[in-house]
Amino acid sequence: MVKASDVLLILVAILFPPAAAAFVTGCSCDLLINICLTILGYIPGHIHAFWLIYKKMQAEEKYGYGGFHYTGNGHYQALNQGSAPVNYGTGGP
Repeated sequence: MVKASDVLLILVAILFPPAAAAFVTGCSCDLLINICLTILGYIPGHIHAFWLIYKKMQAEEKYGYGGFHYTGNGHYQALNQGSAPVNYGTGGP
C-alpha cells in the first residue's frame, strides 16, 4: 500500500534524486553513490533513488512502519532483532 509520504518521496526523487536518497538513507554511502550517479547522468540517479524508495517500502511491509533501521546497501534490519520474543502468556518456549 502506497502512503502519502511515499508519494511525496517519489515526487522529490523526480525533481532531485539525491534529496530523496538523503531522506531514505540519511548521510550514508548510498547518498554519495546517488550524488555521483546523478552527476554522471540524471537517469541513473533516478533509478538508484527509486530503488532505495522501493527497498524502504518493502521494509515497511515486512517490519511495520518505524520497526526497522537502515543498515546500508538497501538493506534494513528489524529494531527488535536479537531480543527475546514476547509471549504475553501464550505458553510458548
